[in-house]
Amino acid sequence: MADMKIAIIRQRYNPYGGAERFVERALGALAGEGAEVTLITRNWEGAPRESFRQITCDPPYSRLFGGRTARDRSFAACAQREMAHGGFAITQSHERIPGCMIFRAGDGVHAAWLEHRARVLGPLQRLLQSISAYHRYVLAAEKAMFQHPALRAVICNSPMVAAEVSSYYGLPPEKLPVIYNGVDTTVFHPSLVAEFRVTTKAQAAIPQDAPLLLFVGSGFERKGVPQLLRAFAAATTGEAHLVIVGADRKLKAMQSLAASLGLAGRVHFTGPLRDVRPWYGAADGFVLPTLYDPCPNAALEALACGLPIVTSTTCGAQAWVDSGVNGWVVDALDREMLATRLDDLCSLAGNAVARQAARAAAEPLTLTAMADRLLTLYRTLGGATGRQV
Repeated sequence: MADMKIAIIRQRYNPYGGAERFVERALGALAGEGAEVTLITRNWEGAPRESFRQITCDPPYSRLFGGRTARDRSFAACAQREMAHGGFAITQSHERIPGCMIFRAGDGVHAAWLEHRARVLGPLQRLLQSISAYHRYVLAAEKAMFQHPALRAVICNSPMVAAEVSSYYGLPPEKLPVIYNGVDTTVFHPSLVAEFRVTTKAQAAIPQDAPLLLFVGSGFERKGVPQLLRAFAAATTGEAHLVIVGADRKLKAMQSLAASLGLAGRVHFTGPLRDVRPWYGAADGFVLPTLYDPCPNAALEALACGLPIVTSTTCGAQAWVDSGVNGWVVDALDREMLATRLDDLCSLAGNAVARQAARAAAEPLTLTAMADRLLTLYRTLGGATGRQV
């Protein structure tokens, strides 16, 4: 792939985000192959790397009158100009921008998300969602991108996303390679139990023999925290504790909900944490009853640490769950079944077979495997363009 010019497009680049970790791995793999890589972005956080160029697309827009719709529209127009005149052999976008060769559907399918979200909205909220200028813009951009003749491949981070792209927009399977998010299986490892369990539970005043369930994620409503709290209150394992890690503007509301359900002494909100490994080591199981999540990195990390998981039918992590062996999959809004599965998850505390099965599900999903699949895709598409690979 020496000298091949490749552009990767991401509007906001935060080195700690899940999509950006994917970009970092892609950039590293491409640089190692000698490709000439350009990152097209509006905003960069962190130190630029010497191994690739950066183009800043930061056109002005009205925050008052246009808001995020104007923000996304203006960035897309700027990125399209750069794609058209940059002489790139491959353009890979992480935003819904018509004209890219590769789209990574890290956020899944917006049309699918709106459909799932509507299940928890009242009539007025559903109406407002349907007429929202922002959602209408995203849906139009998504449709135009998927129908654009330049699109050669959609990187899907789970089979669920591939099925949704096919169902909503009719793309054939050969255009929908599934490349899972990679996880560092040396950093996230069952050995964290010995390293962190006793001290982490002691610091949080959680009894050492109490089953401990863990939730990790931001965007509490989308990730299912309200239904999780209600199901946890209905579960019969009364000595269990639940730790919720993540940032959200409705944190206080969720704390109040937990208190109103009589859970104040058994539910622990940590806020955002840079390092979640101590809690992965302390926990007996991981739970993510999300309304919609294409491929949560936290679920991968939990499995790699040997934690059985409970997740939802609208979560890409369901692909790694062997029901009753290393976890369960439920409807995110089925509170009764979720409560049952939380009890089942607690019953697996200390179960070596379940922990080994969880770890085994994550072991093939390494960062190296992800990078290798990316390079294979780039070589295939680069060869199809007639460029040397």
